[in-house]
Amino acid sequence: MFEILRQVVSNLRANKLRSFLTMFGILWGVISVVILSATGEGFRRGNEKVLRELGKNIAIVWGARTGKQAGGERAGRDIRLTVDDVHALQTESDMIAVVSAEINRGAMTVKSAYNNATITVDGIEPQYQDIRTIAVDRGRGFGDADEAEARRVAILGWDSDTQLFSNRNSLGETLTLNGVPYTVIGRIRKKDQDSDYNGRDNNKVFIPFSAMARDFPRNDAPDGALSQIIVAPKDDVVAQLPAILDARTGRIEDIDWPLAREVRRVLSREHGFDPDDLDALHIWDTSLETIMFNRMIDAMKDFFTVVGLVTLSLGGLGVMNIMLVAVRERTREIGIRKALGATTGDIQRQFFLEGFVLTLLSGLAGFAVALGLCALVNLAPMPTRFEGMILTWQADAGAIAALVIVGVVTSTYPARRAAQLPPVEALRFES
Repeated sequence: MFEILRQVVSNLRANKLRSFLTMFGILWGVISVVILSATGEGFRRGNEKVLRELGKNIAIVWGARTGKQAGGERAGRDIRLTVDDVHALQTESDMIAVVSAEINRGAMTVKSAYNNATITVDGIEPQYQDIRTIAVDRGRGFGDADEAEARRVAILGWDSDTQLFSNRNSLGETLTLNGVPYTVIGRIRKKDQDSDYNGRDNNKVFIPFSAMARDFPRNDAPDGALSQIIVAPKDDVVAQLPAILDARTGRIEDIDWPLAREVRRVLSREHGFDPDDLDALHIWDTSLETIMFNRMIDAMKDFFTVVGLVTLSLGGLGVMNIMLVAVRERTREIGIRKALGATTGDIQRQFFLEGFVLTLLSGLAGFAVALGLCALVNLAPMPTRFEGMILTWQADAGAIAALVIVGVVTSTYPARRAAQLPPVEALRFES
């Protein structure tokens, strides 16, 4: 192996510019594969993080207005969601894992001992905190006892806490919501949320649903009406969505997704509308956004991978070229070695290993540069939906496999050319 490395270095020194360009081709190809793959993975994880801030794979259900006649009822009838609908979805559907009721009211007057503000207040059930990622970094979240006893306790969004209490510790403090006193028991962590359906969680005050229904029912709807219902489907429901998308024959907008169809089936019994009436409910299924974005990222990663592999292949052609030149320049050496007893296999092995080692050295240098570039980029502040340059073992293994394949392919032909030279003709050759 030492002799092979010595010969590789000798070849590189003999043709410095050509050798540099050859090694740069391999190096840049590896950098392209690694960097582009890390970029795609960073976008994928960044998108998942942002979606989790709203709630990963959840659906928000609003009552709307019927578009069809059903059961003797006229079309155009308002559908008002209630707690009974929440219970029906939880007990009658085997597609739904978690359901939570929600009442929200905007522009409520919230006062602390230090400041006051106009803030949106959300009444939520304990299970809502998990599916909507309402995670506290100070204090505690709502428990079953808070809901069962309709306790007047509150959790503040990050910005609401800052606005009402500045840099003070708000835990245990009393604030009033439209004049009703509530005790602060927690503050949610700062959320990098870029989508919402009734305001950003950082800017809200959360209280138990039962307390909200008692103290602040909706003032724009009949008693008992909810603002919306949050639904989290089971994992197998989400897992089948890509197959449904692939099997479609028309527009994506025309697909009747399983979760939406199931919600309409259950609630149509409660409200007497046609389960095929798409207008009766408005449903936003965030899992569909996850699928669409992931497909876009996968397509981007595939394109980047092809670009990187093409670049790597061009670098491999450079290695093949420099090895063919080396074969020509060392033709007489090959003849002498064969005359002294070297076999065809010995000659082929020698030149194959020289080309393969040259490819590997260039590729390892490319990996080192790529890792350094990723580390430098990750030191900078990251935009929303981008988690930085993330290297996965799958991407690394793919890059190494591509490098090995290129090394084998580009080294085999020059090695065979060298091995097939007739000894007599090789001895007559003069460079």
